[in-house]
Amino acid sequence: MKRLLISFCYCLFVFSSFGQEGEQGITINNEIDSLYREDQFYAGVTFNLLVNKPRDVSQSGFSGGLHLGFIRDMPINKKRNFAIGLGLGYSLNIYIQDLFIGEEEGAEKSIFSSLNEVEYDSNKFSTHLIEAPLEFRWRTSTPETHKFYRIYTGVKMGYIYSFSSNFEQPNNQVKQTTVDGLNRWRIGATFTFGWNTFNFHFYYSVNTLFDETARINEEAVGLNTLKVGLMFYIL
Repeated sequence: MKRLLISFCYCLFVFSSFGQEGEQGITINNEIDSLYREDQFYAGVTFNLLVNKPRDVSQSGFSGGLHLGFIRDMPINKKRNFAIGLGLGYSLNIYIQDLFIGEEEGAEKSIFSSLNEVEYDSNKFSTHLIEAPLEFRWRTSTPETHKFYRIYTGVKMGYIYSFSSNFEQPNNQVKQTTVDGLNRWRIGATFTFGWNTFNFHFYYSVNTLFDETARINEEAVGLNTLKVGLMFYIL
């Protein structure tokens, strides 16, 4: 009986010790990170609009964009609710419109015209960009929660590394990948706001898509891009 009592007390001590170790382990795992960072990865979808168009050029159908990237979040105050974000990303954009982009025969020179009175099946151009976003960030986040309000504003520097236009009509197709007057370097202003998962995103290009050499008759093609959509952030 005495041995049984001693064995029971020993087992109780061992289990108690394990329990304390488990509680300590849980405490370590739930330790609050006072040096947390927010919103390191982003993914977004947008509806793309062309503004400042030539008189006879218009959009039709759905023009969309897909945006992916990584942003290094760098808090600048003790509460960590203000930060600077600097990153690198990829952007795919498709524009369905009636601006024809072709090439003058024998001259290898780009030509632009409106398809306003032309019968065709489809006409669009697409761009692939490498982008570097720079943001000033404000949020209501705390170390205990990742559900918060946010307002991010800044600029995006981008480079169009691939451009393609595609015109199709019965028994005729015109594709162009090299276009005179294309402004490959892009500068845009960005504004994002929201709460938790859903965040509204706006982008407006400061410089035009085509420079002054791209013209329809005597009118500059120009074109600024406006993107409106949703942005999703992941730690």
